[in-house]
Amino acid sequence: MSTIKKVAIFGAAGNFGAPITSALTSAGFDVTVISRPSSASAFPTGLSVVRIEYTDVDALVTALAGQDAVVCVVGPGAIGAAKGMVDAAARAGVRRYIINDFGWGINENSLPEFKPLGESRQVAWNCAKEYAQRYEGKENGFTWTGITIGNPIDWALAKFPRMGFNVAERHATIYDAGTEEFTGTTLEGIGQSVVGVLQHPAETANRFVKVRSIQVSQNALLAAFQKATKEEKWVVERSTTQKTLEDGREKHAQGLNGWVLDLLVFQLYAPGEARCIVASREDSDSSLLGVREESVEEVVEKALGRART
Repeated sequence: MSTIKKVAIFGAAGNFGAPITSALTSAGFDVTVISRPSSASAFPTGLSVVRIEYTDVDALVTALAGQDAVVCVVGPGAIGAAKGMVDAAARAGVRRYIINDFGWGINENSLPEFKPLGESRQVAWNCAKEYAQRYEGKENGFTWTGITIGNPIDWALAKFPRMGFNVAERHATIYDAGTEEFTGTTLEGIGQSVVGVLQHPAETANRFVKVRSIQVSQNALLAAFQKATKEEKWVVERSTTQKTLEDGREKHAQGLNGWVLDLLVFQLYAPGEARCIVASREDSDSSLLGVREESVEEVVEKALGRART
């Protein structure tokens, strides 16, 4: 497969889209942002910005003509348009489409409540797979990659106290023994994973790649937070993942908000289940893609920085 240079991105101003766009630009790719006309998002100076409705597939075909690759990292509100984005990219002659995963991919350990959410994303994934099969064997034909990152750890720690760490108030909730490990990828690692896929198109074609920045437990995170904020005392309380499971399922049954976070906490920390380990360091694609392993101290410093801003 020939070198990828020109890259279009959907969702460039989002929580993951912004660091991905920055990483692509820093790596020397020619980046074009595809944004909706109604969006008030600001983008870095010098980037080409094309404003089109995501649901206008014919207009997207025109906008994507000449692009080597597309990165889709739209938020939940635009998932319904994701299949049309794949259609447009394939019709425009795009050679690599990075599908909108940036989570746990196809995770057989997910709770049944998450199945409808996964199925909504897989509509576009399956469309990409069908196009890849149609173009199989053709030089520079359509291909796809999914990037499974697990927990977006520095961003999630700063944003979601339900994960166990209220960084602003220096309050920690440790679930069960606090020893269950999970893997996470920092925003730096997420950006580099996209760069790595596009720099290694042959090795990453038509499959999910798995990346990680760290494998860690709550106890290790708490120790690092306490060390980094040594002049400030953390209040530590105990809870159980069984309680978060029960709370989440009750909210889900009643149609209340908050159930997703509750059930994610259960999946992260349920003792002895390893539900949220994407891959071991040896079995991951991090080395191929240039995603570095980070220390717990680095991750905590990033989370503290994000909480301050």
